Amino acid sequence: MNRSERYASAKEQYAAIGVDTDAAIEKLSKVPVSLHCWQGDDVRGFDTDPSKPLTGGIQTTGNYPGRARTPEELMADYEKVLSLCPGTKKLNLHASYAIFEEGGFVDRDKLEPKHFSKWVDFAKKHGIGLDFNPTFFSHPNMKDGLTLSSPDETNRKFWIDHGRACVRISEYFARETGIPCVMNIWIGDGYKDIPADRKGPRDRYKDSIEQIIAEPHDPKLVKITVESKVFGIGVESYTAGSAEFTLLFAATHPGILPLMDNGHYHPTEMVSDKISSLLCYFDEIALHITRPVRWDSDHVVLLDDETKEIAKEIVRNGDSLSRVNIALDYFDASINRVSAWTVGFRSLEKALLSALCTPNAELKKLQDENQLTKLMAKQEELKTYPFGDIWEEYLARENAPSEMEWFSQVEEYEKEVLSKRSEA
Repeated sequence: MNRSERYASAKEQYAAIGVDTDAAIEKLSKVPVSLHCWQGDDVRGFDTDPSKPLTGGIQTTGNYPGRARTPEELMADYEKVLSLCPGTKKLNLHASYAIFEEGGFVDRDKLEPKHFSKWVDFAKKHGIGLDFNPTFFSHPNMKDGLTLSSPDETNRKFWIDHGRACVRISEYFARETGIPCVMNIWIGDGYKDIPADRKGPRDRYKDSIEQIIAEPHDPKLVKITVESKVFGIGVESYTAGSAEFTLLFAATHPGILPLMDNGHYHPTEMVSDKISSLLCYFDEIALHITRPVRWDSDHVVLLDDETKEIAKEIVRNGDSLSRVNIALDYFDASINRVSAWTVGFRSLEKALLSALCTPNAELKKLQDENQLTKLMAKQEELKTYPFGDIWEEYLARENAPSEMEWFSQVEEYEKEVLSKRSEA
């Protein structure tokens, strides 16, 4: 059978269990997923010396050839990924990706919208929205590894001013693109060994965020989020922005959203189990979807169990698709970076489509009626349904290449473009 015939057969099989696959495909095509820029250049950015190591709990491993070295190269690579992936996208930027005209460099506390105008032009060209992140790492003003929680008030003010500048830039993004901007606050501040004072840094961090969010902005255009961290490289014993800290900050400051990164918890904690709790209390939440291996190592997202469970929780809770701001966050320098982007994005899309093709109402009814034996059997049965045929139909409707066809395009791009880049 050809693709259309396989889809017709699969559609009929799903219809028998109450699933409208056409509706699932249509719904997914409109769900925005924010694709992070930093996979393409190993989190280097354009505002610091690329020969110096990353600092502040950030580390990228691997030296696969072809890293983007300029804004133009990064945009070209990103365009390639856009052509390989179905669905609605956003571009997620860090402040360190400011683009300065010759002689026009400013430090992070002085950043302005004009330093991101080329990114706005890029977004408009592709009809996508922009998300944003202040960059609280890899900078000389990370005094003793601290930023917004620093006891040095001059240093802390620098980072507060940086955050406030990013609020202004985020609103610029939203007004220019017509799409709300999610601005995420995350710091790696902490201590390698047991601290003598846990509360002081958190008091300062709380005050810093409050000063940042006091910057005038339209909350309908700028969605400010706070992201937690359980530990990081060099801050294994204590982080100021713990899960409890960020969640309670969001809960006690109207309009601020909690952001969960599923690599930022203890290894036995599952973000998929937390989503429903937050949706009981917040109108909206945000997610950074990654793949931790033993610790927060930001591996490329795959169609693994946790990714599928996260997708299920987003999809099956009523209107959650409109209440969850979804972004990807990982960086692997050991493999082709365009492929890493593509695998991760397509894996998440598969997980969301699979969740949309699940008879969630029927399964919920079985649970509510305590038919748990039948529920387990039904969930296992669904695992062998012809989902691949639904996925291929989605790709065709989105004019995206089929499975492994896209990889041939990546190989050609590596041959013609990436292999000709030099680190010299």
